Amino acid sequence: MDQFRFDHPEFLYLFVLIPILVVLYWVSHVIKKKALQKFGEMNIIANLMPYASFTRPVYKFSILILALSFIIIGVAGPQFGSKLQKIKRKGVEVIIALDVSNSMMAQDIQPNRLERAKRAISKMVDKLNNDKVGLIVFAGEAYTQLPITTDYASAKLFLSSISTDIVPIQGTAIGSAISLATRSFTPDSEASKAIIVITDGENHEDDAVQAANMAKEMGIAVHTIAMGSPEGAPIPLGAGSSDFRRDDEGNIVISKLDQQMVEEIATAGGGKAVIANNTTTGLNVLFKEINKMDKTELEAKVYTAYDEKFQIFLAIGLLLLFIEFLVLERKNRHLKDINLFNPSK
Repeated sequence: MDQFRFDHPEFLYLFVLIPILVVLYWVSHVIKKKALQKFGEMNIIANLMPYASFTRPVYKFSILILALSFIIIGVAGPQFGSKLQKIKRKGVEVIIALDVSNSMMAQDIQPNRLERAKRAISKMVDKLNNDKVGLIVFAGEAYTQLPITTDYASAKLFLSSISTDIVPIQGTAIGSAISLATRSFTPDSEASKAIIVITDGENHEDDAVQAANMAKEMGIAVHTIAMGSPEGAPIPLGAGSSDFRRDDEGNIVISKLDQQMVEEIATAGGGKAVIANNTTTGLNVLFKEINKMDKTELEAKVYTAYDEKFQIFLAIGLLLLFIEFLVLERKNRHLKDINLFNPSK
């Protein structure tokens, strides 16, 4: 049995205008009739106005109301359908682990390491098609910012809210982030999986290389993006601050990229390591690597396909408006004496 629905049912509330217009027209008609009666008997007035018609305005208004009704139904988007369609999505699962430690605020990569990484991730999300993406942030501990999903709009929304203040414990626990990522993929999914770790490599908390090796044994590739430069840069105390973080002796702390650590993690994880700079972050390189991975069926959705029928109702409504335009409120001087129902008169 065919199903019927409206795509925009909220427009059906416009039908409340119909009785309002009818009442207003009736009141106007009564006022007009009473005004004419002040001049004398209606049959005498009718003889004085041979081309006036008291029925044509009613016909015109009735056609106008009918046209408005069809247009409202058309705008509401009537749909018919009962055909079931199955959509299959094929892709890979990618979890991005983003370092949000204080050192990511260093400005050897403009405007700073963290902001540049966020912009690159946003551009990468724009390129995803049917793939699932998740987001993990880490400093002294790792936290799931966004569970794995195909909702790219949510991914960009969560991404925009990330800062170094989002985690309570500072540090750089890359291994913890990789371990959390391996547990965050879709359970029992046979899809190809990859982890992208974006960090400056200053790991002080755990064994990131071992965590990457364990991920590789689970069939998960671990890629890395090194944010920073070997020369390093001081870490601002805050946004817009002219002062920098200092050690216990009052010396300015210089955060330097640990390129060797970043490369060792990628090697252990069977992935690729790229070095970001002020020209590129290297996410495009990793995106190409991910696209080489086998695409497997992530999910299949069955839904009812509806046929749009709004065109019919709008066409009828517009035709009625055209007819209403052609119907004059006064009689045609050449046709006024024709009586189709009583030709003898």
